[in-house]
This record gives sequence, structure tokens and C-alpha cells, in this order.
Amino acid sequence: MPGVDYEAEYNNRARVPEHPQIFARWMREAAAYRERTAAEKRAELGLRYGGSARQTIDLFHGAGGASPLALFIHGGYWRSLEPAMFSHMAAGLNARGVTVAVAGYDLCPQVTIAAIIDQMRTACLFLWRRFERPFLVYGHSAGGHLTAAMLATDWTAIDASLPARLVPAGCSISGLFDLTPLVGVSMNDDLRLDSTEAHRVSPVFWPPPKGARFDSLVGALESSEFLRQARIIADAWGEGGVATRYDAIAGADHFTVCDGLTDATGPLVQRLVELAWAR
Repeated sequence: MPGVDYEAEYNNRARVPEHPQIFARWMREAAAYRERTAAEKRAELGLRYGGSARQTIDLFHGAGGASPLALFIHGGYWRSLEPAMFSHMAAGLNARGVTVAVAGYDLCPQVTIAAIIDQMRTACLFLWRRFERPFLVYGHSAGGHLTAAMLATDWTAIDASLPARLVPAGCSISGLFDLTPLVGVSMNDDLRLDSTEAHRVSPVFWPPPKGARFDSLVGALESSEFLRQARIIADAWGEGGVATRYDAIAGADHFTVCDGLTDATGPLVQRLVELAWAR
């Protein structure tokens, strides 16, 4: 879009100068949550779903027997952060009886975004083989992009024995769905996108997963580009037969928008519980 400073619009760390303190808090809370759930025998850490060291799943079991299942995918522009920062993002759903898998993946520039999409599909297949039931996927930032990619995957094309709706519902928090603006920003040194590849890995240009449910959330204090990204997927997929919902969360920036995931009684977790039961 002419006149838009994409470098500034997509530089979330510059927009939120207190992000180092937020990251440090996440690390503390995540470590404490792993320690507590391990002591309660509710955690299975470091499950390998693929060949590389980062292709692991930490599984946090919810209370109860045949509980719903969810997969959380972290952000970091496909090139930074790690799942150990996000263990506590399972806390809200766990308290409501939902088992949550927190997945890792290899990072750009060592791999491409297309390869990360394939790794997340492999993680989904791992969960299907383990639990044999469909599940919710939710994610933050780049994890929101990967959430949409999982929802829109043709699972029967991968394996005819898989259910068509292996992922019947998804929730993106501050996701990106049109990657073409990233071609001209400095982070593309790592992402290595050209215009053709950026279009190919952008879920907004994929066939909508008709019949699925998809929430696209964003912090109300985020940049105009992130607000636009959250809206365009809800609009495009809504017109394509997906039950979409868009919401800008008041008072939240690109990082504090995740805080509601730890509140078992809050509206974000309540909505995720509803989506976790979707079929």
C-alpha cells in the first residue's frame, strides 16, 4: 500500500519499548508453570515430533478424562523465541479441562516459512496419532499465521485416512495473513521472501476452510497494519463460508494481548473453550 512505512508498522518491539520486561515476565511465569505441572504429573516435556532439536511438543494435561485438545503456536516472526517462553499460555485452558500442546519449530533463516508450515503439519499429525481426535489450534503473531495455515490445510490430501476437519477451529491472536508487505522490510534478510513466495505462504490467498470456525483477534493498541491483517482474514474467510469473528482487544498491545490466555475465568479463555469443543 503506497505511503505506508512497513518497517515501522511491523516493528512491534520498537512500538512496545517495555518488551524486554514482558519477555522476562513470560520466562518466569512459563518456568513456574512447567515446574508446577510437572510436580502435579500433568506435564510431558520435550516430546519429539520431528528430526531437529526444536521440533518438540510440551504437553500440559487438563483436568478430567476425555478433555478437549488444543495446540498453541508461538510467535517471533518465524525467526526468534522458543516454546519454553510460552508454557503458561496453556494455564487458562488447562484450568478449564483442556489439554494443551505447546509446539516448537525451526527458525528462519535456517529454514523457510514454507518449511515451518510443514513442520506444524507434522506436529498436528503427531497429536492426531497420539489422541485420535480433532483439536483447536491457537497462536500468537507468526503463530497466528501458522494457526490459519493449519485450519486451511487439506488434510485428506496429506493422508486419505485423516479427517477433513482435523483442525475444525482456530484462534489467531495478532496474526499475519498477507505476507507480501514483509518483502520490503529488513527482517526479510532472514525470511527470504520474494513476492511470489510471500503470496504462496499467505493464508488469506488460500481457499477458505469452509465450515470451520476462526477467530481473528488483535490488540487495539497495535499498528494499523496489524489491525488490517486481523480484519482481512476475517472478511475474506467469512465471505468464503468460514464462521469468523474479529475483535480488537481494548488496551492491549502486540504482547500484552496474550495476557488473557492465563485467566481461566476471562472472556478469551471462555471463547477458546467454546472453540475447543467445536466439531
